[in-house]
Order: sequence, then C-alpha cells, then structure tokens
Amino acid sequence: MNRLYWQTLGEGSRDIVLLHGWGLNAEVWLYIAERWAPHFRLHLVDLPGYGRSQDFGALSLAEMTEVVLAQAPKKAVWMGWSLGGLVASQAALTAPERVDALITVSSSPCFAARDDEQWPGIRHEVLHGFQQQLSEDFQRTVERFLALQTLGSESARQDAKLLKSMVLNLPIPPVEVLAGGLDILNQEDLRLALASLEMPFLRIYGTLDGLVPRKIVPLLDARWPDSRSAIVEKASHAPFVSHPDAFSALVTDFLDENHLM
Repeated sequence: MNRLYWQTLGEGSRDIVLLHGWGLNAEVWLYIAERWAPHFRLHLVDLPGYGRSQDFGALSLAEMTEVVLAQAPKKAVWMGWSLGGLVASQAALTAPERVDALITVSSSPCFAARDDEQWPGIRHEVLHGFQQQLSEDFQRTVERFLALQTLGSESARQDAKLLKSMVLNLPIPPVEVLAGGLDILNQEDLRLALASLEMPFLRIYGTLDGLVPRKIVPLLDARWPDSRSAIVEKASHAPFVSHPDAFSALVTDFLDENHLM
C-alpha cells in the first residue's frame, strides 16, 4: 500500500494538518512548526508524489484528497498553502465532519483566469508554458516558479533561496506529478461548492502576490460572506515564510475566536 510521508509533532491537543504547494514539500512549514509546536499537534504532509511521498503518480484533486484523508486525524483544523489550499478545501467538502476549521493561504478556489467572467487568475498560456517547459528543463522551470512565489516581498531573494533549498534537498517530484498539479491549478473551480461550507473559514493573502492577486479578495468576500479574509502587508505568495509573526497572529487569533486553541 502506498503511504504518504507524514510527520506529527507538537505538544498541544488541537490537531492541525498542514499542506504545502505545487512542487514543494512539508519542509516549507518548519519555521511555523517551531513556533506552534508548544500549542498544537501538527501534521506535516508531503502530498502524493511530492517530496518523500514518491510512491504515487499524478492524481486528480479528489484522488489526492482521499489519500490525505485516509491518514489524517478524525478531527482537525486543515491549513493549505496554494495548491494545498485546494486539497484542504476539497477535504472540507468531502468530509466536513472531520474539518474543525479551514484555513487557506495564498490560495484560490479557481487559480486560472476565466476570461468570460473577468476572473483574476493565472493566464492559461502561463500554465501551459510551465507544462511544456517541465519536459525540457525541469530544474529551471521549478526555479522560475519559486521566484514568482516570492516576487515583490522585501525578503524575496532570501525567501526564494529558502524555498529552492526545500525542493532540491529532497527527492524531485516526477514530471508527470508536477504536470498533474498544474492541470489541477488550470482546471479546478471550487467557487460555487465552497459557498456551502459551514465550518469556520479563514483566507490569508499577501498584498504583493503575483499568483493569487488581491483582486480576488473582495470577490470572494461577496461570494462567501460567512468566511473571513486577511491580507499580510508587503507579503508575496509565501507570507508564512516572509512574515511569520504577522501570519501566526492571524491564525492564532482566528482559532482562539472560534474556541479552537
């Protein structure tokens, strides 16, 4: 049976499942994990096909979510960054009784631009370009994507170097897995489905994010009035890396207000 890489650490009684973004692995959460370990029980996961979870091929969003749910605690707060935000969101839709709260970070229910609706997102030609370049020059394509994730923040060079080290220090995901992840980003649209969520829902963004533009924030505020949004000033696509203090405060305040600390 294929199994995920799954690390559990921390001394608290509240479980939090942490899901990383495209091309990366659970190491992205280590700085945050050091801060949170005294207060929570943290579950750091390498998504199927990524990092140390190499026994999987390319999966759909629903398949990936089912794999993670199979090893997850029966009840937990789910937090997902970027692509991981889609997996966490799908878990909340698939098994709402197991998700105490949903937190998405620099994520979108619909990553790709929708020209017919003027939906702000990544242009299809950019995503298709990444897919074509993956087969030609894997490392350069991933490095370019990581650079986009930190572009604009005051610590962009340092953050990009950190994210790059997290990729290159662990097994590199197969091209088919990376291409499958880009397919998910290009095709999935959970905007309508997530409007029905009833658990506490926090969405965190960076003001300088070039992949999930802040333009979507008021659009989703209107679509999902029961959810809450927060924007980290001067942050790009990885606010928990560039602004860990501000990020941690947003999360702990949200959990405290919903009696989840």
